[in-house]
Amino acid sequence: MNLIKTAAGVLNQTPLDWNGNKRRILEAVERARAADVSILCLPELCITGYGCEDAFHSPGVARTAMELLGEIAPQTRGMIVTLGLPLMHRGGLFNTCALVVDGRILGLVGKQNLAGDGIHYEPRWFKPWPENVRNVVKIGDEKIPVGDLLFEVGGVRMGFEICEDAWAAERPGAELARRGVDLIFNPSASHFAFGKHEIRKRFVIEGSRAFAVSYLYANLVGNEAGRAIYDGDAMIASGGKFTALGPRFTFADVHLTVATIDIDATRMSRARVDSYEPLLVDEVEGVASCDFEFPVVDTEAIGAEPPAWESGEFVKEEEFSRAVSLGLFDYMRKSRSRGFVVSLSGGADSAATAVLCKTALQMAWGELGRAAMQEKLLYLGESSAASSVEELAAQLLSCVYQATRNSGEVTRNAASSLATALGADYLEFDVDAIVESYKSLVAGALGRELTWETDDIALQNIQARARAPGVWMLANVRGALLLATSNRSEAAVGYTTMDGDTCGGLSPIAGIDKAFLRRWLRWMQSHGPQGVGPLPELEAVTAQEPTAELRPAAEMQTDEGDLMPYDLLDAVERAAIRDKLTPIEVYRRLSPQFGHYATEQLVGWIERFFRLWCRNQWKRERYAPSFHLDDENLDPKTWCRFPILSGGFQRELHELRRLVSEIEQTADKR
Repeated sequence: MNLIKTAAGVLNQTPLDWNGNKRRILEAVERARAADVSILCLPELCITGYGCEDAFHSPGVARTAMELLGEIAPQTRGMIVTLGLPLMHRGGLFNTCALVVDGRILGLVGKQNLAGDGIHYEPRWFKPWPENVRNVVKIGDEKIPVGDLLFEVGGVRMGFEICEDAWAAERPGAELARRGVDLIFNPSASHFAFGKHEIRKRFVIEGSRAFAVSYLYANLVGNEAGRAIYDGDAMIASGGKFTALGPRFTFADVHLTVATIDIDATRMSRARVDSYEPLLVDEVEGVASCDFEFPVVDTEAIGAEPPAWESGEFVKEEEFSRAVSLGLFDYMRKSRSRGFVVSLSGGADSAATAVLCKTALQMAWGELGRAAMQEKLLYLGESSAASSVEELAAQLLSCVYQATRNSGEVTRNAASSLATALGADYLEFDVDAIVESYKSLVAGALGRELTWETDDIALQNIQARARAPGVWMLANVRGALLLATSNRSEAAVGYTTMDGDTCGGLSPIAGIDKAFLRRWLRWMQSHGPQGVGPLPELEAVTAQEPTAELRPAAEMQTDEGDLMPYDLLDAVERAAIRDKLTPIEVYRRLSPQFGHYATEQLVGWIERFFRLWCRNQWKRERYAPSFHLDDENLDPKTWCRFPILSGGFQRELHELRRLVSEIEQTADKR
């Protein structure tokens, strides 16, 4: 046996936080050294942070990153460490990863496949490194090889697949295997999305099997730059089997997943593969070599098993709870906000937002403990010295019920009981007089009375807008983060009031549909995340039909009455926006599933969706930042672009009506 102790480290980095990023990298190095780890893989672009956006275009960023590499490298003595950073070379900027051995930079590998889809814009900043090309770059007084390299360190061959490289059809790992590598590093910045964990597991395990190597995968964790949430997901595999799987959604700044790999076993596994044809030509170029003395390892270190919730019945509910909670917690502390303010209406959306805030505090406290939690929140001053999570919630979560004459006791009681159950600071504002003053102001200027018959939308909107200044003021007074409470289904059709329920610095549930939110709330009521538990008081919320509660109570206003059934709305949205189907194609796809509705009704709802979608792109452009959760995201700044002004699908909707007319005529003839 030839045993080597390895680790995949996840880091909670922040773009351009030079000192903080360096501190966390060095903490990972010291933890690895204390665990007798010889090889440590850290995430992609961990020196700068991945989400620097157009700051990558600043020459100073690449220059400072290189300075930090020089500061960090000497502190890796006795170890082999990967460190990601941008490299300016011959007029191009490259996404590279340095291999540092025993305090010395041995070489840098350039990423060959850039992520340019979805929320990724790497080709905007970086150039792909061409296959089989090697150059030399001067770092200080040394000439360091850079490019499509592999490394031979202490007789062990190592290579890189940097994040997207492993997702490409032609992975660099295949050529690395032919060149006899024993170990492949994958430093990644792979954002969370529902179901993505299983895809990563497949390419790690398959890479280790097909290439007959040991495979180290290290990812970012936390809310790095504002929108994308990283779940960590460190993995180590050898010969088609996992040796270690790290936890996901950790609130810790640094976490190491440690495992021992057997180089002899890896090589023998490769030798037994009939199709493996080693490259027998002596390589001079493309291999950076150095001596290294691996310490003797006589015991195997095996990583912990993944938590039970990852294989349970409610994986999506658990992932949603953990991803958004981690995103909220990091957003609060990285923006140095002194807690959260939620305008709590008593309905599902604001309830979900408030529950997620408390869940974030519970999960962080439960994992980190009092001392580490206080250290993370030192900027809060006395508030960081809370002796319990309940005390912390009372200080950091404010919920405000804002009543008008159209508000009812059902929603008031739901808001009050939920806020009490969460341990939040609960306030009530009566904004009816403010609404009436605006109505009188405009009516006096127009010289006529405003009525529900003639001014329905205006009278609804002024109530939502009148609620904004008070909660903004409260958030300002407390230095807290005001959270908007609109969901994705509302964003799709513009069923929201700009400068009303959209007001806030962050919109944490704008990436999830209303149907799932309602299901999630019922699950929170009866089950809740592992380690947190249920919240029975949500029954006062889940028992209601969703309503904006902006019209007089006698009108029995409901969201679905204003729009359409939410399950249908979400199905139309997926077909029309995610899958880019025309109105006719949407109708053909959905008519079998929703055949219990009359054809005229179904077509009317499809028409309504397309018209509202086009009419309200300007609203989506103005939404506060939201979290990316899946490929149904509607955020035009990162995922789903659509023109603010368009033809409104008029031709396509006319074709839909003509098709339905033909269907009805055929039916009449029968």
